[in-house]
Amino acid sequence: MPSLKDLRNRIASVKATQKITKAMQMVAAAKLRRAQEAAEAARPYSERMGAVLANITQAIGGGGEAPALMTGTGKDDVHLLVVCTAERGLCGGFNSQIARLARDHIRKLLADGKQVKIICVGKKGFDILRRDYAALILERVDLREVKTLGFINADAIAKKVIQLFNEGGFDICTLFYSQFKSVISQVPTTQQIIPAGVGSAPAEVAGGGNAVYEYEPEPGEILSDLIPRNISVQVFRALLENAAGEMGAKMSAMDNATRNAGDMINKLSITYNRQRQAQITKELIEIISGAEAL
Repeated sequence: MPSLKDLRNRIASVKATQKITKAMQMVAAAKLRRAQEAAEAARPYSERMGAVLANITQAIGGGGEAPALMTGTGKDDVHLLVVCTAERGLCGGFNSQIARLARDHIRKLLADGKQVKIICVGKKGFDILRRDYAALILERVDLREVKTLGFINADAIAKKVIQLFNEGGFDICTLFYSQFKSVISQVPTTQQIIPAGVGSAPAEVAGGGNAVYEYEPEPGEILSDLIPRNISVQVFRALLENAAGEMGAKMSAMDNATRNAGDMINKLSITYNRQRQAQITKELIEIISGAEAL
């Protein structure tokens, strides 16, 4: 059984840890609001970009004017996975859920005889995936020194992906990230960005099904400029969603850690008081027994 001194030291240690987790929870809560606002602000732009691309694609009608980034190579032999996770831990299962989704996708592709290449954005995803698939990782993008994510960070990643596609490095590119829903809900998500899949534009965005558009310059030339930008926009949105999800997961994890530390302090305090009371009782019995012996 630990001594009273050991119990006092343990209680003091847990109280110090509780102060740290409480401070981290408050910091995450402060950062969450800004990250959530940035992620929510990026969604309408991303959706409108998809609507514009859908309109232009309809104008082309699947003709030969569409660039290779939209039509693809016509094969699906080589897959590039861009796995976006956080740079730091202490956020519960946030990183492991994204990595698990990517790992399951890799296993499925390898089982089908496909070739897989990986670009890791974030240290935690890299650390998890390199245990089993180190040979498949082409590059790790380090964003630890970036205090505020900007479009320039996403654009740099998108340019690397596009350059690799132009060099014939892959056929299909899939983006992995966690979509922010709420503080307690982050949904691991996959999104194919090359070939750039665009659906039909919503009626309220497209302006009605009977609208006729004239494009200047030609639609194919417009797509050549818009699709690379759309890829950068989708990567930027993924990074912002991840940032908000990370702060939400960290806030929840630190709140749980603070509560658990409080429970542990209560249990240790009860054990300490019982042991101290038993020791005092024992000493009183010894004093009384000695006095009676005299």
